[in-house]
Amino acid sequence: MFTRWRIDNPLQFSVYLFLGLLTSGWKVSLPGIPGTMSANFLYVILSILELSLGETLLLGGLSALVQYAWKARTRFQFQKAAFNVASIWIAVTYTESLVHNHTLESWHVTLPLRLVLGAGAYFLGNTLSIALAIAATEGRPGVSTWRECYFWSFPYYLVGGALAGCIHWTNTQWGWETSVLLAPAIYFVYRSYSLYLGRMEAEKHQAEEQQRHAEEMAELHLRTIEALALAIDAKDETTHDHLQRVRVYCQEMGKLLGLSKAEQDALQAASLLHDIGKLAVPEHIVSKPGKLSQEEFEKIKIHPIVGAEILERVRFPYPVVPIVRHHHECWDGSGYPDGLRGEEIPIGARILSVVDCLDAVASNRQYRKGLPLDEAMKVVEQEAGRRYDPRVVQVLSQHYRDLDRRARSLVTEDVRLHRDLKVLRGAEPAAGFATVRHDASTGAFLRSIGAARREAQLIYEMTQVLVKSLSLPEMLAPVAARLKEVVPFDVLTVLSVRDEILVPDYATGNRAECFSGVAVPLGEGLSGWVAANRQPIVNGNPAVEFGYDPGSGLPHRSALSIPLEGSQGILGALSIHSETPEAFTQDHLRILLSIGSRLGLAIENSLRFRRVEDEAQTDFVTGLLNARALFERLKLDVEAARLEGVPLTVLLADLDHFKDVNDRLGHLAGNQLLQAVAGVLQRHCRTRDYAGRMGGDEFLVVLPGLDPEH
Repeated sequence: MFTRWRIDNPLQFSVYLFLGLLTSGWKVSLPGIPGTMSANFLYVILSILELSLGETLLLGGLSALVQYAWKARTRFQFQKAAFNVASIWIAVTYTESLVHNHTLESWHVTLPLRLVLGAGAYFLGNTLSIALAIAATEGRPGVSTWRECYFWSFPYYLVGGALAGCIHWTNTQWGWETSVLLAPAIYFVYRSYSLYLGRMEAEKHQAEEQQRHAEEMAELHLRTIEALALAIDAKDETTHDHLQRVRVYCQEMGKLLGLSKAEQDALQAASLLHDIGKLAVPEHIVSKPGKLSQEEFEKIKIHPIVGAEILERVRFPYPVVPIVRHHHECWDGSGYPDGLRGEEIPIGARILSVVDCLDAVASNRQYRKGLPLDEAMKVVEQEAGRRYDPRVVQVLSQHYRDLDRRARSLVTEDVRLHRDLKVLRGAEPAAGFATVRHDASTGAFLRSIGAARREAQLIYEMTQVLVKSLSLPEMLAPVAARLKEVVPFDVLTVLSVRDEILVPDYATGNRAECFSGVAVPLGEGLSGWVAANRQPIVNGNPAVEFGYDPGSGLPHRSALSIPLEGSQGILGALSIHSETPEAFTQDHLRILLSIGSRLGLAIENSLRFRRVEDEAQTDFVTGLLNARALFERLKLDVEAARLEGVPLTVLLADLDHFKDVNDRLGHLAGNQLLQAVAGVLQRHCRTRDYAGRMGGDEFLVVLPGLDPEH
């Protein structure tokens, strides 16, 4: 089983092993059987994704031993310990074979779906054998023992697999060390869950208390998915405050419209989770600041369906799924996904769509300013009877000012109360309806997700810009502007290698002219060293740059430079300078490197196009000499005429009203006219004569040996 043993990163393996062993001690006793469940599952799945099979087997086996032996209620038995290790090894092997299955990959089964299959395999391998063994020793039916004692834990394995996938994706972006931050969250879930099981065991004979425990389990589900909803909203530039204000709006509107308790609970849950289906929408569409194309809009229309399918797995005790599925239906039947109209639309969905629109229109977004609340309400009222239920709009219009004040005050009070309770009690406040508090840590992870979204959007937009033009200034100007949004700098220069010399092709920013005229020998100065060694420099000293004048008074104090490489090797360097000392971080370097490869290829294409353009001798429309070739030849003929003392006549002609031809008949007809004129000129030229196109509608005919009279 250890034939594929290897250690690619000893430090990562050591940290994961430590965390796996640590979380193995965070275990809870299962009700009704002598078994336990620990939090080490998450790190086992993460190890399957990022470590070798041998490393994962070792981690899983040792974790199983710690889970069995640590604070055990019974005497240590070697047979039971070996059985637990074997069960873990079987579960790990099956899970690894599914997650890294080449056949599934060839069938285009994505990693998230393979993770779901792997989590299911791990669940079966880890629980079924143990349940059968317990049933055999206690004389109980095997399948029913497994179903009663373990099957309820299946959703946790799915959520754990999803969390492991999210952590794995985060690790690919920021490094595996990010996963260390998960341990406190696992401990919190472990403590919450162990307390829950303790209460359930103590009160298992009381039906009323059992119902309360079931609701707490549903609340735990909701907390997990709400955190995911916050993450999705952060990627959509939607603030946490907006989400909580919509929740308060829905809560109060539900009371005003006489909804039942179950309908009110469902509406509150849906107000938090209604956009969770945006997980299935590409990020550049979710984050697009402008109007969506028809194709993009069709793609985003799937998010209510996907959101409903996700939430169906939670099994809420109240009707959340219909609200999420239908919150984009319109009163007149023009909405999606099912085209429901009027009262066919669930009342919760009708309320949610109205209040979500009001708060969204009144809130600031990165691409527009929010309207004043009264104007936002007028926008909603204009859609009554078309998009929105007129009765819901009428009730909202009568109470929207009070609801807005209440929503904003409750959000503010929620933050203050949470902070004070943590200080006074050293613990979380008791939860009523599940909600993720907007404390400093929440804001931190939302900012991190938002920053990641902006970075991804930046790289996508830059990629779009790089393919639109072959002119370096036209290509690099928008790239520099967008790059400055995430990597602050004062001047940016792009230099390309020509005959062992770095020549500046583009410079922008404060005092950019001081850098635009300096040719840097390859290997010298900051940019020259970066290009020659193909290694970046972070927070280098601009004063060491070749050609830097110490007396120039340049304010730049730090520089970041990366090599630019094309398909044929090194092209040059991209350097940014800042007036702030130590202004650049490793994160800034990572962003520059992520666009450096794309930028290098784009610059290579631009330089190749410019060389081809410079080397061309003929005009591509008329077939005559182009302006460059024309003046080179004319220069030689003028010198020859001067030396030989013979006349030389030059005729300059342009077409009258040529613009009208292009405007009325199109550029294709204009090109045909230019070709006809060129043909006439060529047919009437003598052997030594020649004609050329200077550009536009201007032609030049050179007649050696003819004086003006001829």
